Amino acid sequence: MTSRLLLAIVLVSGVLRAGLQEIKAEPNLGKRSALALDNAFNALTQARDAYTKGENVQVETFAKEIQESVELAETSLHETGKNPRKSPKWFKRAEGSTRDLLRRLDSFQQAMDAADRPMLDAVKAKVQQVHDDLLLGVLEGKQK
Repeated sequence: MTSRLLLAIVLVSGVLRAGLQEIKAEPNLGKRSALALDNAFNALTQARDAYTKGENVQVETFAKEIQESVELAETSLHETGKNPRKSPKWFKRAEGSTRDLLRRLDSFQQAMDAADRPMLDAVKAKVQQVHDDLLLGVLEGKQK
């Protein structure tokens, strides 16, 4: 039974890795950012499903996937070299998506048992930091 669980975790993380690698291949940096955030939402859905099944190890894997996806989105937007205030299209989309992701993460965390909640703290902190940077960029025209 344990070897099956380990095999499932390895397969899931391999599939997620392939998803991020495909996203990194997107040449349009704005679209890459949007795809990365879509991947974060998919990982959150999978984390919720894994949690309802009692698979906390997979929840941690999906939480890491959410964080890596948000970091990829942030990096992609910064690589555009655009001023978020003058060319806000992708920055505003990313800001709205991270805001929604934060709400969903918070809802998921509140639904968890109190002992399991800390596993999402680092992810929420990173998403909050990215959201704040995006919002500041759109409002003030600065990239952090």
